Amino acid sequence: MFISVSDEVKHKEDGQTMIVTGIASGMVECRWYDGYGVKREAFREDELFPVNVARQLVS
Repeated sequence: MFISVSDEVKHKEDGQTMIVTGIASGMVECRWYDGYGVKREAFREDELFPVNVARQLVS
């Protein structure tokens, strides 16, 4: 799977929609708003899937 910075992704288990803010060494840094504040965490690429593939293919 190809993920790049600014893509919208979801975690396979949690389902939270997040924005990719960085990629390095097989890890993907994401940020999201949980209703109280902005959260930040890094995930392995295989833990995520793109939210809107059609939009990503067009851009």
